[in-house]
Amino acid sequence: MVGRLLFRLLLCAGLALAGAGAWASGLQVAPVSLTLQPVQHADGLWLSNTGSDQVHAQVRVYRWTQAEGTDQLTPSQELVISPPMLGIQPGGRQLIRVIRIGAPPSGIGAVEAAYRLAIDELPIQNTGKKGLQFVLHYSVPVFVEPQGAAKVAPTLHWALQHEGDHTALVVSNTGSGHAQLSEISYVDRAGHRTAIAGGLLGYVLPGATMHWTLKQSATVFAGTGTLEATINGAKATQTVSLADRAR
Repeated sequence: MVGRLLFRLLLCAGLALAGAGAWASGLQVAPVSLTLQPVQHADGLWLSNTGSDQVHAQVRVYRWTQAEGTDQLTPSQELVISPPMLGIQPGGRQLIRVIRIGAPPSGIGAVEAAYRLAIDELPIQNTGKKGLQFVLHYSVPVFVEPQGAAKVAPTLHWALQHEGDHTALVVSNTGSGHAQLSEISYVDRAGHRTAIAGGLLGYVLPGATMHWTLKQSATVFAGTGTLEATINGAKATQTVSLADRAR
């Protein structure tokens, strides 16, 4: 299952052993996300090989939803990938076409549709190299905007809730577009700043509520404070108060 980070490095041969060598892939993907406008039937991303060996990869499509605070991925044929299997020579690159099948979301209250492209490097057999082979897995978000929407944007509702000795950050999205959350800090009334996420925390899709258990003690968030966050690349602040978790 694809996690919340855009990129994961997977080990093909397990944990490294003492004294064992390792060699890594040169597979790179750009851009790291795609958004298709309602009138746009296709877009593309580039897979490149910066290594010294040929790279083989496959691309699969999943419909991306969120339920009970977690990401849910379901194989989908609503987007077509061309080509879905490929090989790239050292120093080469390959354009991957992402083609929408059917109409974009439409109707009253229509919201953005979300997908994930799972791009998996395939292990190379009989390379003659000793040691572990590192292979890459990329998870690339693809968003399809609804037809007829004046503005596609998230509308977020933030809460901090008690969870035993810890605190949960709960974010709901009642808007029509996704929210990418990163660089989140909490500032208390005395001006003390606590970093919650230095990089990407995760996404909140339209109509979803996401839940993150924070590692900091609940005492850090006592009283009323301010959350500072980057939402879809823009800075934002939100006043919050720590509350008991709803029963």
